[in-house]
Amino acid sequence: MVLVHGLWSDGSSWAKVIMELRALGHDPVAAQLNLESFDDDVASVRRTLATVQGPVLLAGWSYGGAVIGEAARGVEAVEALAYVAAFAPAEGESVSRLSRKYPGSLISHHVVVAGDYTYINREGFGQLLAADAPVDVVAVAAATQKMVRIGLDGVKVGPPAWLDLPSHYLLATEDACVPPLLQREMAARMGAVVTEIASSHAPVLSRPREVAEFLDRACTAMVLGKGAR
Repeated sequence: MVLVHGLWSDGSSWAKVIMELRALGHDPVAAQLNLESFDDDVASVRRTLATVQGPVLLAGWSYGGAVIGEAARGVEAVEALAYVAAFAPAEGESVSRLSRKYPGSLISHHVVVAGDYTYINREGFGQLLAADAPVDVVAVAAATQKMVRIGLDGVKVGPPAWLDLPSHYLLATEDACVPPLLQREMAARMGAVVTEIASSHAPVLSRPREVAEFLDRACTAMVLGKGAR
């Protein structure tokens, strides 16, 4: 498995999930995005993919879903995709466009502009991303968040890999960033196998065992040749 994080975070956001996956017998790797440009983030994931042997389940959380849809194209080792409360734009769509499609996102209430970058108000970080996570976990995530270059989420993507690969979607029903209605719509058009979880936007922080079990099932389906397609 290769795991891809979202905005205002880094690969360590998967730390608890990685430990749970290792307990299940997996040896996952987390990519590190620089969050400066979409193309650079895609390139970073492809560099990480080149370091692991296939078959690969490529998983993305939040903005990472848009990245994996691009990064998996033309990479034979990737045989399935997994989305964790993630954006899954179709060709010509962007994360920012999708985020405004339905009401319910609280990002605009907590995002702070600092020059050419943004970050999430540290006091509101938990309310926005991980209201159900332990206080200390939220505090660390808020304190270590990466700043995001403005415009990064406005890039329109090409034909996504989910058009051709089996996909699995973990739908967070209490999400304050990606409205559950949007998640359900994106998963449906992908033909993804959907699992619902009563979680905030960051089950990677609040519900790592359930996320690991979801990824484990997706990996098993991939190995057995069963999936959404």
